[in-house]
Amino acid sequence: MRPFPSQFHLSDLTAITGSVCELKRNPHIRGANRASEAKFKRIGAYEGRKLQRFLSHRFDLFAELSFPDADQEHLETCIDFFFWAFSFDDLSDEGELQSKPEEHEVGVKLCMSILYDRVPKKTEFPYARMLEDLWRRLHKTATRGTCDRFAKTAVEWFEGQLQQGLNRKLGRMPTIEEFIPMRRATIGCGMVEAMIEYSLDIDLPDYIFEHPIIRAMSDATNDLMTWPNDICSFNKEQADGDYQNLVFVVMEEKDLDLQDAIDYVIQMLNDRVDDYRALKKSLPSFGPCVDAELARYLRALEHFVQGTVVWYYSPRYFRSIDITDKRDLLIPVFTNSA
Repeated sequence: MRPFPSQFHLSDLTAITGSVCELKRNPHIRGANRASEAKFKRIGAYEGRKLQRFLSHRFDLFAELSFPDADQEHLETCIDFFFWAFSFDDLSDEGELQSKPEEHEVGVKLCMSILYDRVPKKTEFPYARMLEDLWRRLHKTATRGTCDRFAKTAVEWFEGQLQQGLNRKLGRMPTIEEFIPMRRATIGCGMVEAMIEYSLDIDLPDYIFEHPIIRAMSDATNDLMTWPNDICSFNKEQADGDYQNLVFVVMEEKDLDLQDAIDYVIQMLNDRVDDYRALKKSLPSFGPCVDAELARYLRALEHFVQGTVVWYYSPRYFRSIDITDKRDLLIPVFTNSA
């Protein structure tokens, strides 16, 4: 891989994905976030400065923009999901399990016990306890299909994390073709889709989610969430010594410098927006009732995509950099502290 320069340019990714859906805010965010944040503090996953740093990443803004039409109870559960998923992900990406895939696997098995064992294993592992509460809340109003999709894609997320951890430990860089489906799993897009179903009590027949055009649209929206994340997060990740990121994969495979690799991924993103629009136009009719519910689901999914990309421009990835004007940011490359 080529050495990094001292800085790079970044154009406004929200303008690219914003062509799919306009931004909208949820009026229930304050009450929902207050309740969810209090629970997260009680669980004890983080304390002191680490807790303050984690909460400074503005998951409330993320939920407000990504679930704009959820009521307060459902929105609180969606924030619980963010707290669980991001804290558990950080445990392997930058925390004590980053270079310990064997110990990470133990934590994964405890979480899978919550989803699949009739009598889940009793544990003080805070991430399993958070998932247990989340799983109970999902079952209150979500359809069986929604819960099944959440559990199935959670397992894919766990397996993707373990594979990524192994790649990280071995210093292995996958190809672009290998990385893209693995990245869809490690960012948890399948779980996100289930949470979108839950957030509005969407009730669609299971066959809809197996339709080839819906599956292709799912892959497209997953990539529209994932590739901007890799562009925005690579600076933080390279500073942590983590190179399991599409920007680095493109640098390696295409033999590009950092700026050219970022521009290459941005062009991939533009093309993916076109793919999504073409797929949406080709959707067949499934009957008036199903079509109406599907339109509600797809609109919510599009809101999530745009809310997510807007949230990426946050202190989690940009630290104290002024990102008020996103049109052409000049970003310093962070010092590698790994």
